[in-house]
Amino acid sequence: MDPFSAEGELINIHNAFHQGQYQEVIDFDTSALSSENHLPARVLQLRAKIALGQTDQVLSDVDGEEDTPDLAAAKALAQQTSGDSESALKLAQDLAENYPDNTTVQVLGGTVLQAQGLSEEALALLAKHQGNLEAVALIVQIHLQQNRSDLALKEVQTAKRWAQDSLLVNVAESWVGLRVGGEKYQSAFYVYEELAAAPSTSAPLSIVGQAVAEIHLGRLPEAEAALTTALEKYPEDAELIANSIVLNVLAGKPTDELEARLQNVQSSHALLTDIQEKSAFFDTAAAKYAPRVSS
Repeated sequence: MDPFSAEGELINIHNAFHQGQYQEVIDFDTSALSSENHLPARVLQLRAKIALGQTDQVLSDVDGEEDTPDLAAAKALAQQTSGDSESALKLAQDLAENYPDNTTVQVLGGTVLQAQGLSEEALALLAKHQGNLEAVALIVQIHLQQNRSDLALKEVQTAKRWAQDSLLVNVAESWVGLRVGGEKYQSAFYVYEELAAAPSTSAPLSIVGQAVAEIHLGRLPEAEAALTTALEKYPEDAELIANSIVLNVLAGKPTDELEARLQNVQSSHALLTDIQEKSAFFDTAAAKYAPRVSS
């Protein structure tokens, strides 16, 4: 097979993954890929399975292959997603210490570290990347979670100097735009609208991004229509469910059914964790003002 064609096929798998076309990634025929590209493609397929909630299958698939750091990193992510946070953290930290220059370890290990609130450890690992756009995207996400839009924007601007037309850079810039607000909401909407309009890229990522932009622009009915249609096609996509919960809260609609569905699909999702924490804070605060009846 032409090596340039093989590289193009790997790029296609990458793009499909980052557009949220997980089943397409899993179904992709990798038999013609070069030996050099086979492992990256396999890791993407494992990650796609994790995204679809097939963590048990991934853990079984990589069992006995933990000596390969890329596969061990996939195992750590599967453990984290399945709720085995203790094992995931230990494995991610071991990999970060022993294979800090491995790009898969950087991204998947960094994801596990950030999921457990260890932002500085995650950033320290990701900072070792050498032109890895996934690392850039994750750094941007972490800075946004830290409410450091300035650092997120700086990271995007730096990446644009060497990856101007990259899908991930454009999407990361849209993330920053959604946080900065103002006219940036509309700019972000256009990016996701363009992605969603292309037949080959109409997938959860673009639909979620478009719906979030619609929400910020005050167009709740349009956001609801997009998310409802997408959920019919991708009923177990965690991000679609999570953003539908947020939309229902804003629209004053019940969320119990959606929360139960998200719990079933991905019990460790950040939104569920946040809801549980806020509920506990409310109960603690309410207890201080509970009426006391003397006997």
